[in-house]
This record gives sequence, structure tokens and C-alpha cells, in this order.
Amino acid sequence: MPTTLAEQWSADSARGALLDLEPLRAAPRRDDPYPWICASGCLRPAVLPALRRDFPTLPRAGYHPVDTFTPRGAFKDLLAEIEGGAFDRVMAEKFGVDFTALPRMITVRQTSAAHEGRPHTDSESKVATLLLYMHSGWASPEGRIRVLRQESLEDPVAEVPPEEGNVFAFLRGDHSWHGHRPFVGERRVVQVTWLRDASELERKRRRGKLAWFLKGIFRS
Repeated sequence: MPTTLAEQWSADSARGALLDLEPLRAAPRRDDPYPWICASGCLRPAVLPALRRDFPTLPRAGYHPVDTFTPRGAFKDLLAEIEGGAFDRVMAEKFGVDFTALPRMITVRQTSAAHEGRPHTDSESKVATLLLYMHSGWASPEGRIRVLRQESLEDPVAEVPPEEGNVFAFLRGDHSWHGHRPFVGERRVVQVTWLRDASELERKRRRGKLAWFLKGIFRS
């Protein structure tokens, strides 16, 4: 049984994991202007065609709770890997928090709308957020997540395109500003959020399902 992080990553690879966490593990943690990391190549190249094929059809803009659609194939396997705690270990290593003890919520986006991407810090109920991008061949200058020092998209510290296999993760704080220039169209993302307690997880799940339901009513 693996006893170290290095042994765990080796075991993950041996059993055919879809995620390749070595690039994220090797990425330096940055603390300007808040703790964050980013890396590319976090999905194994051999599984990319299957993940593109099996990514869910979610035409409504915004993040969809995973219990509002039926995942299949390779994408279902990817969600199972994340639910199994694949990111918890590397997040703990980078940020010094026991993520295995925190409730985890996964949501999925396929489509972005013009009103999305405004700078924000995330709610106080969140401990950290990780974005796994899954769009193949991103070319637009818009829709690229920006690390910000203030509530403004200008003068970003860094910018990460939503190209498949890219990961952006950060600890939530009063100054964890991030956002992107508006983009309308397909922009595939899996969002993993760690919350402070189980009651927050249940509340967000209920609110997320209600928002998803109401969007369907008002767009029909």
C-alpha cells in the first residue's frame, strides 16, 4: 500500500488513472496576491479523445451539479477519480490543509454566457477551488481565467487559458480575486470546491439544483 505521495502517484498511474497529477505536483505554489497554483498537462494524452467524446451536453450556461445530468464513459470515470480524492492529496501538499477532511462539491460547465466572468473572490463557505479545463484547441483571447489583485480585470498577475489539461487552483480569501473577460460559447470546465462543513455542501447542492431548475423554466 502506498505510504508516500510519490508512491501514490505511481500507483495512480499503474491503475490507469485519467488524471496526471505530476505536473500539478511539480508546479510552484505562488502567493502573490494569494496562494494559487497552475499547471498544464494534467490529463493523460491517451484519454483525451474519449473525454472529448463523453463530455456531457450541457447547453445552459453556468455550472451544473453532477446530479442534474447522467455522466457516461470516460467522463464518468474522471468524476469518479475526482470523487475518490485524487486532487485532495496534491492540494494538501501545496496548501497545507487536510482536504480529505473537507466536503467536496463537483460542478461542470460546457457553455459560457456574456454576463459571466466578473471578478469575484468566492464565498466564505469555500476553503479552496480547483478548475480543470477541458476545451480542446482554445484560441480566443477571451475566457481565460485571470489572477487579480483587486476587483478589476486589468493588470492581471497571471492568465490561464481553458485548454484541456490545464488546472488552476487557489485558497479562498478576502483578496482571492479572479475572473475572465466575457466569452460566449463552449468553454468546458470541471470545478472542484472544498467547503468548510457538510451543511454548506448540502445548502449549495440545493441552491445549485434550484438555480438549474429555474434556468430551465425561464428559458423554455
